[in-house]
Amino acid sequence: MPVLEKEDGHRARPARAGRFWSARRVPAALAALVLLAAAGLLLYDLAAVRTHHTALPWRRSLAHELARRPLDDPWVLAGAGVAVALGLWLLLLALTPGLRAVLPMRTGANPVRAGLDREAAALVLRDRAVEVPGVQSVRVRVRRSRVAVAAVSHFRELDDVRADLDAALGDGIRQLGLARPPALSVRVRRPAGKG
Repeated sequence: MPVLEKEDGHRARPARAGRFWSARRVPAALAALVLLAAAGLLLYDLAAVRTHHTALPWRRSLAHELARRPLDDPWVLAGAGVAVALGLWLLLLALTPGLRAVLPMRTGANPVRAGLDREAAALVLRDRAVEVPGVQSVRVRVRRSRVAVAAVSHFRELDDVRADLDAALGDGIRQLGLARPPALSVRVRRPAGKG
């Protein structure tokens, strides 16, 4: 990684342009509320039992059912499966960035992070593609690692149109200023014949 020199003579490393992480407030709040309610209810019931009161009916019936059912019972397996699925979902939310629609842009020496929405990038590239002579219509899909372009050309040779699209869209991708410029895939075809 290159080391940059600041104006005051200190050396600084450029920030790495990683993906943006989503806040995920709703799943975190729901998980916290459910765990808080369950823990509060269980603590209340345990405190009641310790003070020589009877346990709440739901806890008695749950303990009775769990003691009576074997581990390979379908209801026990279904409950365990639901608990595992919810746990894996929460782990996936915690370990993945989430904001897949935002493409990170180059930062350079500036510590400010910027991102470009995929749909906005697709619109910019589509506008550049329709300016190419011979292009009748175009569809652009922007992914993290690839830009897929499907164009319809109503005149000119298809190879000439494809070469012009490669040049125009390659330049357009460079001008977007993305941290990891995606690869370009261009398909050009003639319009479907009228019935």
